[in-house]
Amino acid sequence: MSEDDATDADRASDVDRVTDADQVTGADRASDADRGGSDGADPDGDGLKSAAAREGEPSATTPRIEGPRSLHVLTVPYQIAQQGISIAVALVVFGVPGVSALFGSGRSLLAVGVALAIVLGAAAIVGYLVASYRRFEYELTRDTFDIRSGVFSRRKREIPLRRIQNVDITQNVVQRVLGIAEVGLETAGGGQTEAQLRYVGDDEAERLQSEISRLSRAVEAADGETAEPEAERFDTIFEMSQRELGVLALISVDLRIASFLFFGASIFAPSAVSAFEPESIWEYGIGLESILGAVLGPAAALVGILVLALISGALNAARYYGFRLDRGEEELRYERGLLQKFRGTIPLSKVQTITVRENVLARALGYAALTIETAGYTPASGESNGSQSAIPVAERDRVVSLARSLEAFDATGFERPPKRARLRYGFRYAIGLAVIVALLYAGTLVTAFRLFWYVPLVAAPLVPVAAHLKWRNRGYALGEDHVVTRNGFWVRKQKVVPYHRVQTVFTTETIFQRRRDLATVTIDTAGSQSITGDDAAAVDVDVETADRIRERVPDELHGALARRRRTASRPDGRNRGPSAVGDGQAGD
Repeated sequence: MSEDDATDADRASDVDRVTDADQVTGADRASDADRGGSDGADPDGDGLKSAAAREGEPSATTPRIEGPRSLHVLTVPYQIAQQGISIAVALVVFGVPGVSALFGSGRSLLAVGVALAIVLGAAAIVGYLVASYRRFEYELTRDTFDIRSGVFSRRKREIPLRRIQNVDITQNVVQRVLGIAEVGLETAGGGQTEAQLRYVGDDEAERLQSEISRLSRAVEAADGETAEPEAERFDTIFEMSQRELGVLALISVDLRIASFLFFGASIFAPSAVSAFEPESIWEYGIGLESILGAVLGPAAALVGILVLALISGALNAARYYGFRLDRGEEELRYERGLLQKFRGTIPLSKVQTITVRENVLARALGYAALTIETAGYTPASGESNGSQSAIPVAERDRVVSLARSLEAFDATGFERPPKRARLRYGFRYAIGLAVIVALLYAGTLVTAFRLFWYVPLVAAPLVPVAAHLKWRNRGYALGEDHVVTRNGFWVRKQKVVPYHRVQTVFTTETIFQRRRDLATVTIDTAGSQSITGDDAAAVDVDVETADRIRERVPDELHGALARRRRTASRPDGRNRGPSAVGDGQAGD
């Protein structure tokens, strides 16, 4: 039959088989929008709609971003500009003066050779960047994220979607102007970014973030771990106000560093002054220069602390400017940053530990922060402690309320260490103070400086106070579904660990603890803090209590896993939330 004689049904069939993304019908677009995903068309017009979408309703594990795909076309000029700055500086400092000197010395041929070498070197760098761009491809498949790269030697990586913990998007000011972004993929057990896409378009970065999250849930659903994924709706649960940003800037300074700075200036500043006028009236420096030094030392320390507070406050205010946290059924998404913008995801099914964090200033003002640790993930987006800020700072009641919405823990019934632990802390601080005084006194004897070794002795009355505060801010609580620990005075951390996330429980006793029948029980998870040694721990508890905790937590772990299996086998097959997915293993 000729094309002119084709029936209407044939024409309809031809339309159904169309491959140009610009010819997708309005019904198809509406269907894709209802599924909460991309319509499958590349925003730049160079992508193709997936085959499953062309043939009908796609399966849950069908990627809606067809590949292989290349990086953004502005990647090359942006990287050339980055390299060009360093090259230009090197030329101005070394190249131009050197070539000019060669021409001035009469060695023109050598000067031309050097100039030609510089030009060829710059051309080689540009050529390598272009080749690297053309040889870089990424592709999102049903269960992996594939990357093919390499100029001289080819490298192919297949990252299982189930292992991807977070998809982070970062942009500096220039990148935001150009409309490009860097996408980082973090995996379980990784101490660094597993893969980076430098650079893709804004829209492409957001689509990759959404698609990887959706396909990861689909893979888990196919394995029977969760219910069939649906279009995820996000609600904003926290936005940082200007007042909270100001509080964050105020409490950002580490008071431990401030205290060391103050005492250090009090000890060494008078000594520095006395070095200019070595003659003093009395043996211990009771002279005009010593008095001036004793006054100027602490004053300089206070000024230094103020400057440190202003700098750290400004940096943190810029880092968390515009912070917003959105929550869906399966994950949290955050956005923050003034000069450099970060957008990332926190999968609720991968949450290992929740930490309510508050330093001395924050506690005094009634504020706290909330951090979340996921399985084996050490973020590369500005966090230094291996955790991600779910709330940088907010009123403590609000922080605790959000923490309990993520994990419904009960922190009542805290048990502190026995009082003999307080005596141990007092001895520890007294010994430390004595060592400092002895070292300063020895320095006074063997050096020309007159170190004011007796200044630290003013802290002696504070030793029992510090021991009491340390003891008071330690404890643990064993709930029905969680173990909660609390440690620290300067920075107090209250860690919440669901029983089903526990990996191991072990007891340690130092030689000093054994003398007082004390022990430390560490609750190890697959979280990133296990890598850095900052696990939840019941510190300096009685030995018998430590044995009881070590035996009870594994029992609660088995009970929690049994309850989760029963819940997963219910007819509805649905059990949302962070406690509904995973078995606490590193691969969650």
